[in-house]
Amino acid sequence: MVVANDNDLSTSKILPRVLIVSRRTLRKNKFVDFVGEYHLDLIVSNGAVPVIVPRVSGIHSMLKSFEPIHGVLLCEGEDVDPSLYADAEQQGLSQEDMEEIRSLHASDTAIDIEKDSIELTLAKLCLERNIPFLGICRGSQILNVAAGGTLYQDIDKEIGTTTKHIDYDNYDDHRHEARVVEETPLHKWFDEMDQIMVNSYHHQAVKRLGERFVPMAYAPDGLIEGFYDPNGYNPEEGRFLVGLQFHPERMRLSGGFDEFDYPGCATAYQEFVKAVTAFQKKQLEAAEIVMELKTKKKRLVKSFSMAELLEASNTALSKKQENRLKQMGATVRNSCVYMKRKEVQERAMDKCLQSVYLTCSPSTV
Repeated sequence: MVVANDNDLSTSKILPRVLIVSRRTLRKNKFVDFVGEYHLDLIVSNGAVPVIVPRVSGIHSMLKSFEPIHGVLLCEGEDVDPSLYADAEQQGLSQEDMEEIRSLHASDTAIDIEKDSIELTLAKLCLERNIPFLGICRGSQILNVAAGGTLYQDIDKEIGTTTKHIDYDNYDDHRHEARVVEETPLHKWFDEMDQIMVNSYHHQAVKRLGERFVPMAYAPDGLIEGFYDPNGYNPEEGRFLVGLQFHPERMRLSGGFDEFDYPGCATAYQEFVKAVTAFQKKQLEAAEIVMELKTKKKRLVKSFSMAELLEASNTALSKKQENRLKQMGATVRNSCVYMKRKEVQERAMDKCLQSVYLTCSPSTV
């Protein structure tokens, strides 16, 4: 990626923005926020700007200040609060089970209510506006919960899996098998391979998938390793709603920063940024249309000021002027117009605003 120097900043291209929520950790007795550089590197190298949203109290009231949002990437973090997806089918785990889970997954079982709230707000915004979204691991779980799905609180306790989904002693090099569903984006990214070996690091997972999603990959124990919204996927048109339980960003060959187990690992991010870029383009085009319509509206209203002058002077109208003003709703008697300027302006404004709404409604962006 070419970075503009100081002299080029005023003329450089405005790159699309991808929001990423940070994770909090304790360092030297102080909380610090971070985002893994593997994610940041893949966003930057594909031509987008990562914008880190800190998980600090009060950020909810400031989320609108992060507009324009061209894409959202959610990745790292602790377990999602079970109360956010609990329903009648959630039987819950015993106190003994929970204590054992906390002892095994101490670094992940702490609930971060602030992060949950920020990320769910952003995920729901993406679902409502069709803003491109890529969820990795916890991010995929957040996306599923935002769409009405549920999670397993602990896969070992709830399904007794024989597949090893986490290895604390061998994080980066750990792999397990995943079966790829044909004719899905994941199948295309990974050169139509039916099976791949993936890196994963989780003890929770999708239980009931949100209705709008379909699976893209399964682990041997049946857990969903990837899913997407088929109606919300078209990178060229700015559509991308994808969740991956595994970590493509960490599937790198030993000693090779830019070399991956499969080209598809990088392709996932490339297609995401492609969608982000297309979404930004559509937003800019919509903004240009709005500005053009506003300019036309001002010219139209200004031209109607002649009606007021005609009324004041009682000047006779030509047949062409008479017909034009009648079409606008004016009352014409004896070839003179009787319509206040304010009424003409309001009619013109209503007509233009309706055009703006029809042209730039969320469904068209």
